[in-house]
Amino acid sequence: MIRVDVRRKAFGDEEILRDIRFDMEVGETIAILGASGIGKSTLLRLIAGIDPVFKGEIVRPDKIAMVFQEPVLLPWRSVLENLTLVHPDLGRQAAFSALERTGIADKARAFPGQLSLGQQRRLALARAFAGRPALLVMDEPYVSLDPTTADEMLALTEALIAETGPAVILVTHSEVEARRLARRRLRLSGRPATITGDMVAGPPSVSREGAS
Repeated sequence: MIRVDVRRKAFGDEEILRDIRFDMEVGETIAILGASGIGKSTLLRLIAGIDPVFKGEIVRPDKIAMVFQEPVLLPWRSVLENLTLVHPDLGRQAAFSALERTGIADKARAFPGQLSLGQQRRLALARAFAGRPALLVMDEPYVSLDPTTADEMLALTEALIAETGPAVILVTHSEVEARRLARRRLRLSGRPATITGDMVAGPPSVSREGAS
């Protein structure tokens, strides 16, 4: 069980979040939607434990991975090293398998600056899933991608979630992304922001062809 109970989050005198409560099970995917600047990324950082300063309580598993809006890669390290530095217990063969699964094994010795944005985001996914987290938090992971690349990344993410089974919290502006990945969708609005919509619906049937 993952339990989020954020009674209040403020920066100085500005209150950002208030009375945000929801539970989720491992294996469930939730999308969080809302206007730009509403506090979605702030909430995600609280859930991930990056920002511990708030009133309330969050119960989460120990194994957490996060995919940020930007890939957050070490530019002076190779693709393979960006993966193994985060997962030092990951064997070389397993690391190459993770890169192969995300379609960038041929870039193992390249540096992040030599990759396209789509390839950098594939590396970010490989790094997140390689540790088989119990909770994966994703902050607009497909932003700035062209529609074809975004569709490929969504298919890859679907396949990786199906294979590893984490609980997933996805922040997005895109209703398409939310409907495709998440069965449950929470909407934030107001100032301070709170949950004003909680929709549960089965996702559409999506072909997994070309997921890798």
